[in-house]
Amino acid sequence: MSEAFEGYERQYCEISASLARKCTAASVLQGEKLKQNVLEIKSGIDGGEALIRKMDLEARNHQPSVRAGLLAKLREYKSDLNNLKGTLKRVSTGNAQQGMREELLEAGMADTLAEYADQRSRLLRTTERQNQTTDRIRDSHRTMLETEDLGVSLLHDLHQQSQSLLHAHDTLHSVDDNVGKSRKIMGAMVRRMDRNKWIIGFIIALVVLAILVILYFKFVH
Repeated sequence: MSEAFEGYERQYCEISASLARKCTAASVLQGEKLKQNVLEIKSGIDGGEALIRKMDLEARNHQPSVRAGLLAKLREYKSDLNNLKGTLKRVSTGNAQQGMREELLEAGMADTLAEYADQRSRLLRTTERQNQTTDRIRDSHRTMLETEDLGVSLLHDLHQQSQSLLHAHDTLHSVDDNVGKSRKIMGAMVRRMDRNKWIIGFIIALVVLAILVILYFKFVH
């Protein structure tokens, strides 16, 4: 519910309560005082109708789920205003005191006024409950948005961590390749050293053999 609608609603409830009191007071008036009071009530009713039109325009700008509740409240306000119009019509026609007595006897005006007061009380309580529900919906919506932002942030962090893991995996793969190459190089070097050892051993053996041959011919001959 918008703040504008709530403001119009409060103004209407105040006007409705004031008009009900004026209708009650007008029922015992006569002459010029009655006419003046009737004019004031008509002016108040016009103000109430203007507020209802504003609330109607404001309600139709909301989403369907919210609009339905606001229009239901508007129907109650329109019914309340129609009742006030009927009361004004009965008060303003003929002798006010006689009309009041006839209405009390025939339609139970006192009960009607009590019903008006009870209806306004119910409207105010309903408005309060709907305002509380709207606040809870707003809080839930804000929590949902905060949760959504948190989820987006977590997904972003997970994406960054995933990229870091992929980069680490590529680095480890590169290190693996380098280690493999190093092992191959070391193996080649070891084989080369082994071959050189055999070559050196063979050369030493040849040198020893040559020395032995030389010594043999030297001492024998």
